[in-house]
Amino acid sequence: MLHHEANRALTESRRYAVRTVGAGAPLRWLARGWADLWHCPLPGLLHGLVLAGFGAALALVAHAEFWLLAGAFSGFLLVAPVAATGLYAVSRALERGERPTLATALRVWWPRDGRLVLFGVLLACAGTGWVVTSAALVTGFAPGMVRRPEDFLMLVVAAGQGWLFEAWLALGALLAAPVFASSVIAIPLLLDRRIGVLAAVLTSWRAVLENPLPMALWAVLLVGLTLLSLLPALLGLVLVAPWLAHASWHAYRDLVA
Repeated sequence: MLHHEANRALTESRRYAVRTVGAGAPLRWLARGWADLWHCPLPGLLHGLVLAGFGAALALVAHAEFWLLAGAFSGFLLVAPVAATGLYAVSRALERGERPTLATALRVWWPRDGRLVLFGVLLACAGTGWVVTSAALVTGFAPGMVRRPEDFLMLVVAAGQGWLFEAWLALGALLAAPVFASSVIAIPLLLDRRIGVLAAVLTSWRAVLENPLPMALWAVLLVGLTLLSLLPALLGLVLVAPWLAHASWHAYRDLVA
């Protein structure tokens, strides 16, 4: 049964040709995303404000509990692309020469099916898996109990010797890579086309495997800009989150015919 479903999803995925792009394509996506943001700023800026407010609430509640904070932050980063679906719809409307409004973005949240909801649940499960695995590694090998963020900095990050922090970073990269490859194209594809979740994930993997260098640069830009946006009390999210959302739409449009 599973084999049959996988074959059917692969056949469905192959209906969508994947393009090869140049190494500089991510910079072009950022430029187009920035233009989209200012062509229709209200949905994007409201989206950024909501994310910044939600992130601030998480930090306020969980600031003294490292694992709760880590779990909340991981889930925040993983589910944020699904929350940006309305901005993909805005970019699609601009691409068609239409005049999108806030209603264009909000309308996406009354879907006719649950594919995006299912994908969001899968991403949340992936985030939970990372936190559990990370906690097992740190708890098993740290020289003391890690309960607060200060404990993590002292016992893991600033440890005078050992390999724990490097192993923690490597584990994070190892787990993040397949999540990125599965979702980077799948989410806008699910919005734009009548395609199953597994077929969308396979298409996303095909796009990444066909374009390893541009997609690696895109991953670095997504993570780097997101981290920078968190520094000024999360206020950078107001601009960076919608900017990256609009840019992600253009990444999808460049990569999937």
